[in-house]
Amino acid sequence: MANKLLLLKDIEALGRSGDIVGVKPGYARNFLLPQGMAVVADKKALRMQARLQEERQKKATLDRQESDELATKLEGQNITTIVKVDHEGHMYGSVSTGDIAELLEQQMSITLDKRSLQLKHAIKVTGVHKISVKLKEGVQASFSLTIEPEGKAALPKEESVTKSK
Repeated sequence: MANKLLLLKDIEALGRSGDIVGVKPGYARNFLLPQGMAVVADKKALRMQARLQEERQKKATLDRQESDELATKLEGQNITTIVKVDHEGHMYGSVSTGDIAELLEQQMSITLDKRSLQLKHAIKVTGVHKISVKLKEGVQASFSLTIEPEGKAALPKEESVTKSK
């Protein structure tokens, strides 16, 4: 039997602030109610619903505007990272969403949650990769990530020196 709750905060894959949702009793009792994310949908809560939905609309327009600005900043950009590779060119380790979020912070001063980066698996190959980002209010953006091997910059210089001798 599902409990009817009024959401006080946006919850991914469940609903937005002001929505009335049906959830399993354990989820309501153990997570939503103690965290203050929802209240039981009684008459008092239903009166509060209109106010919550109005606030949510205002927040949605602000979030949409911020997301559009961030998407234009990200679109077409390229960030680069240098990784260690073995003698055959295979990477030691991988580049994960957390690493990419750090690179964005360092190179472009853009703070993103690693969960907003749409990456199925960590990247384990060098080269250029297209990274998709899902921002607030469903705004999509993408940028390029170039993964270069550590010795790449040093190799051409050494080769040119050996050829000139």
